[in-house]
Amino acid sequence: MTWDWSKEPWVDDARKIPDEVMSYIRKIAVHAIEEREVSPEEVTNVFSISRTCIYRWLNIYRDGGIDALETERAPGAKPKITTKIDEWLEYVVLEKTPLDYGYDSVLWTKCILRELMGKVFNLDVSASSIGLHLRELGLSYQKPEYNAAEQDSEEVKHFLDVKLPIIHKVANKLGASILFEDESGVGIRTRYGRTWGKRGKTPKVYRSEKRGGYNVLSAVSAEGKLKYLIKDKKINSEVYVEFLKQLLRDIEYPIVLVAVP
Repeated sequence: MTWDWSKEPWVDDARKIPDEVMSYIRKIAVHAIEEREVSPEEVTNVFSISRTCIYRWLNIYRDGGIDALETERAPGAKPKITTKIDEWLEYVVLEKTPLDYGYDSVLWTKCILRELMGKVFNLDVSASSIGLHLRELGLSYQKPEYNAAEQDSEEVKHFLDVKLPIIHKVANKLGASILFEDESGVGIRTRYGRTWGKRGKTPKVYRSEKRGGYNVLSAVSAEGKLKYLIKDKKINSEVYVEFLKQLLRDIEYPIVLVAVP
């Protein structure tokens, strides 16, 4: 079967040859003339390239060497998100929360960042562009580690360094298991989801633990054994006694119950 060359657009128009291929054609043509002493006219006939173009390639090679014959790609559009904006984006995600800017959320999303960027820089970019830049900054979308905003780090350190060793000593004398007890509220305002943070480093989100629709009393051992009681009313002395009786029914050995303040 004879190939119909007339159907190939690049046969008569070298501008339709892909850039990468065109780079090799320039180098082959110049090599044939410079190293193998083929005349420019012969190269012109073989590649269907004008004499003017061939001599321009020769001049480019003689001035800049073989690498100068590579196709120069046209510069793309100037990016909307500059290095300065990238620095702002990284700072905001890692050091702030949407609450700091008036949003009713502690979790960053691409849509919130897009809207905030529009307010700060008067810039309209897509949410997908925001996501691309976040990943280039080494950030990823992940589930955060929630921390109670009311937690006192100094009090936690005092408990671990001073109080806990005493509790262990008492429990060892009694042959008892240590249970840590606490109560918490869970309601419709409890927040779950993901946010943006540094890749490989779980972001920390601080939120209040004071609100809730259901109240839970629970006790957990160092071995991970969990006992709990759920109520849809306030935890009072009667409910607490009910929970203690439930513990005594389920556990047949001595326990030291540590109530978390």
